[in-house]
Amino acid sequence: MIYDITKPTAPAMPNLGKGLELPKLLFSQVSKDMQEAIAPLIFDSLASHISGTEFMYPDLTWKEICGLITAIVARSAGGKGQLQRLVEAIMRGARQHDELQLQKLVEWQKTVKSKGANKEKPVRPEVSFWFPPSDVTNAAFIQNAMACEQDSEHTQYYNLPEVEMADRMCGGHKQVTQTIRNVYDKQKAGALRATADGITGNPVLRVNMNISCTPGEARNFFKRDLFNGTLGRIAFSYKARGNRDGKIPRQGKYDEAFLDTLDQYIVRLQACKGRFIVKPLNKLADKMAADMAALADLTDDDTLWDMSKRAIVNAWKKGCVLYILNGQTWTKAMSEFVEWLMYYDLWSKNQIFGDMLKDGDTGITEAQKSGPKNMLDDLPDSFNEAQLEALRITMDKPKEGTKRQLRVWLFRRFITYSAQTGLYTKTKEKLGIRS
Repeated sequence: MIYDITKPTAPAMPNLGKGLELPKLLFSQVSKDMQEAIAPLIFDSLASHISGTEFMYPDLTWKEICGLITAIVARSAGGKGQLQRLVEAIMRGARQHDELQLQKLVEWQKTVKSKGANKEKPVRPEVSFWFPPSDVTNAAFIQNAMACEQDSEHTQYYNLPEVEMADRMCGGHKQVTQTIRNVYDKQKAGALRATADGITGNPVLRVNMNISCTPGEARNFFKRDLFNGTLGRIAFSYKARGNRDGKIPRQGKYDEAFLDTLDQYIVRLQACKGRFIVKPLNKLADKMAADMAALADLTDDDTLWDMSKRAIVNAWKKGCVLYILNGQTWTKAMSEFVEWLMYYDLWSKNQIFGDMLKDGDTGITEAQKSGPKNMLDDLPDSFNEAQLEALRITMDKPKEGTKRQLRVWLFRRFITYSAQTGLYTKTKEKLGIRS
């Protein structure tokens, strides 16, 4: 384990070394206080430029790089709006494509209106929007998914400035969970839909999405979806309230030099086709899975273990994007960055939903005090079984699990045991976590 996600301080983003030239370029346009929070969100729009490409996950399944959903959570006026400028730069080509598609529709509508009631109407043109409006209705969402599927199986990208917009897109709040599940798993929409032309369809949902909301909005919106897999399918990025330093954060200028360099990377994404196996990335995913199992044992938290499985997949997919951006080569710095993305996601969920995952429903401050907790931190360097049992009781964990937890900690080498004293002692391995 590299980062301690049980602490209130965010895991620090590693140095952006070789292979991370595009993230460095993008972060140059973002104020310093927002770079860590926005880092996980750059991949959703970038990955929407990839089609006809699959990567093998360590479980030997092939995955397309779609189904990425990332939510940035910060207080009002917390800097979330900087994402919009970055997204518009990344999606400039998609905007131009969509403007031409919209013009086709406008011309068709004009022609239809000019025809008399007894005249034959022209057929609606086949159009697909790659960067649809954020206030899209569910019918339009499904219809556009059908069009994108026919248009080289292109991925739609949405940037939702308000989380409630997901209700409109999904056809109501009760449908949000199912839509997120279908998007994440690249499934079909789940129901046949009829268009104005009488055409029905049930398209595969190739969608990437960014969502912006405040902590209160996130907690209220997802409070009924804490244990059905929804949270695991969404990567969260939490930005805590900053200091009152009285300084206005500085953003970039998005000048021509920046845009020209950015476009060179976009071309790499668009040109990449075929199937790939990135062995060092898969090795990293296996390592992260082992580390998450150890952390779940350290905290005795099954919810953390369940959420970590999809957090690893989310980070792995972002690693696939980096692989393409770096000319289909891998570096140590890229591994460090992907690993940080996974930990930052889990840390953010702990900060936002920690208490709710333990069936509480208090404010965001209380959430930061709850969630997964490293129980060794609350024990002395040397302790006995009774002390751990007492600690478990204070944390509402059954005392019957004490012996098992001690066995797991011994197996993980978090502690050692002295038969002479009857005491357990923390080991240096446990101290190998950085903030």
